[in-house]
Amino acid sequence: MKLFKSTLLSLSLFASTLVFAQEDTTTEEVAIEETTEEPTFSISGSVDTYYRSSEYAPGTSFGNLPGFALGMANVVLSYEGEKSGFVADLVFGPRGADAVFNSTGSSNIVNQLYAYYNVSDSFTLTLGNFNTFLGYEVISPVANFNYTTSYMFSYGPFSHTGIKADIAVSDDVSIMLGVLNSTDMTEFQPLGDDYMFGAQVGLFGQYINYLGGGTAGVSQIDFTGGINITDSFYLGLNATSYSDDNDVEFSGVALYPQYSFSDSFALGARYEAFSEDGLGAIGSVSGEGDNTSFTITGSYTSGNMIIKPELRLDTASGQFYSNADGATDSLSTFIVAAIYSF
Repeated sequence: MKLFKSTLLSLSLFASTLVFAQEDTTTEEVAIEETTEEPTFSISGSVDTYYRSSEYAPGTSFGNLPGFALGMANVVLSYEGEKSGFVADLVFGPRGADAVFNSTGSSNIVNQLYAYYNVSDSFTLTLGNFNTFLGYEVISPVANFNYTTSYMFSYGPFSHTGIKADIAVSDDVSIMLGVLNSTDMTEFQPLGDDYMFGAQVGLFGQYINYLGGGTAGVSQIDFTGGINITDSFYLGLNATSYSDDNDVEFSGVALYPQYSFSDSFALGARYEAFSEDGLGAIGSVSGEGDNTSFTITGSYTSGNMIIKPELRLDTASGQFYSNADGATDSLSTFIVAAIYSF
């Protein structure tokens, strides 16, 4: 009887051990299933179109065609795996053509085309063509508050082709280092031309950027940042200084105050002061001049649709612009844009 009880007890303990072990194994398998993410393929993008009240526009990029006009169709294909992925960002229409002005053939629809590899959770290598890390504004009208763009953005680089390393030092500190083709040489680097060096340091949402080298011997330093003054009021800032071996220089500073009245409506402005020497962006014959620009933009969102009415006033240091009456030192334009994102 004692032997029977002992054996029965041993079997019970063994069975219990098997049950607990099975439960632990099942728990581990569930945890593994929950933490393992499946690779994802996604399609996103936008379509934008607008009306512009005047055929006369400042020398900045995008939103500068008269009457009822087209922006672009933007289609972004992306694949994200556990360690690697790619982005193919395609653009069609006038805004897209301006963004990839230095590309030819079928490449003139490629806004971005790159592959990346996550070496670790905090270290990513990217190879290919990607939009610039300089400046407050971007090519996509969805990510910009103002529909038209600044002089600093228009005459800085749009895109780079090369290799870059993004390093997250902590949640609030990041570093980017890159070796790049000459500015906007998106398809290839001509043999014998010098490569460029790019760097970025991010500190608590504020970014110091540097771009140097290339065929023109560029040196550009740029600051981009902003601060949430209240839950509804945000103030952005961009400042840049550029020079090269061809005696071209420009510099500027812009403030971007934005106030959200509700989840669907916000009002934002951009004040930019811009100076140039040898660039010819403003329109002076000598390529030297100053310009101030004030832009105020409303943004009404309904679902995936954004409606942006915008008033822009530009004033130059001389009669560098042209309008229906001839040379003038100021331009004003009203725009209303419709942007649909998906």
